[in-house]
Amino acid sequence: MTHTTAGPAGIELTPEHPIERVAELASHAEDAGFDSVFVANHYFNRDPFTALARIATATDTIGVGTAGANPYDTHPVALASRMATLQESSAGRAIFGIGPGDASALNSLGIDRERPLRRVLETVQVARDLWNGERVSVNGTFEAADAGLEYDVEPLPAYVAAQGPDMLRMGAKYGDGLLVNAAHPEDLSWARDRVEEGKSQRQDDVDPEMLAYASVSIARDGTAARELARRPVAFIAAGAEQPVLDRHGLETDRADRIGAALERGDFERAFDAVSPAMIDALSVAGTPEDVADRLEAIVEVVDGVVVGSPLGPDLENAIDLAADAVERAMQ
Repeated sequence: MTHTTAGPAGIELTPEHPIERVAELASHAEDAGFDSVFVANHYFNRDPFTALARIATATDTIGVGTAGANPYDTHPVALASRMATLQESSAGRAIFGIGPGDASALNSLGIDRERPLRRVLETVQVARDLWNGERVSVNGTFEAADAGLEYDVEPLPAYVAAQGPDMLRMGAKYGDGLLVNAAHPEDLSWARDRVEEGKSQRQDDVDPEMLAYASVSIARDGTAARELARRPVAFIAAGAEQPVLDRHGLETDRADRIGAALERGDFERAFDAVSPAMIDALSVAGTPEDVADRLEAIVEVVDGVVVGSPLGPDLENAIDLAADAVERAMQ
């Protein structure tokens, strides 16, 4: 039985900053009223588990979770043990955000993201068995032989990071919650339909929480906020599926050009190629009023929202503004 949920208002912090800075921001987010904090998981940033451990020490009540830890760069059994350690060190506040990882980042490590749906599902199932004190043997997308944890842990919730139809359905069928990578109500409405399909196949009474995991950039200077959104939107556009581009009338060739520029490390050209329409469709960016209006439309579709990076030019101020916008949206 799980005792923690992410809650309706979460925030993502990226350890592109020093760990102590991330912990300070997490404490600020707790004071601002956020229910959970997720730390991004990319090899090129600081270690997320080190950041989460420090966050757990710097906070008292806020849930602490991985933002899409992936079972490729870490063996799933070892990943389950890391999460169990976080659950212990946070006094039961850990949330296992699990996803297939970013394909381009894994390619940089020479890792082929093979059979992602099955890999994520097997990881969730094995983690639960381990947390329940069982020993596991696996011969699937990964192997384990009579593996177990030599310490007790209170089981923790697994939130599946999802975007495509199959991962959404799987997360709804087996997960305790979903982190849906979308920032527009139309995309989230489509995702909600897939989630309902998965929920109809559940064989227990769990009603998984569906959270929009949206890139947010907020500032009183709306132009500055939208400019800052160019960076995450470039990466989102480059990886967007064709139906998403079509749904919003976004240019496929522009998205391809952005992706090509990112691959060759020409970030300035990639960011400059991001169109206003892409910012509108793939992020939540602008003044506090703009952001609150979009979040209000989003929470009509989902159970809550995780406001993702970059948040804004001034991070502390952006956290406060985002907390106010989420509160207004949920009234």
